[in-house]
Amino acid sequence: MSNNKKYKEVFLEAFQVDEGSLDGLEYNSISDWDSVGHMGLIAGLEEAFDIMLEMDDIIEFSSYTKGIEILAKYQIEV
Repeated sequence: MSNNKKYKEVFLEAFQVDEGSLDGLEYNSISDWDSVGHMGLIAGLEEAFDIMLEMDDIIEFSSYTKGIEILAKYQIEV
């Protein structure tokens, strides 16, 4: 599975949204993406990509698009 597909799947599973709404998705823009949902998302990403995100990156992970930038720091091209 491609990294792009893995990334999308983690979001789709974590937040039960349709794929068309991912590009504009931001923290607190939907009720499921609250602090608890955020940690579930982070856990899903860490498992999918076999990484451990640094605390600063977890805090800065504020949108679907920003997450792609953050994963690039871990040599993961989405």
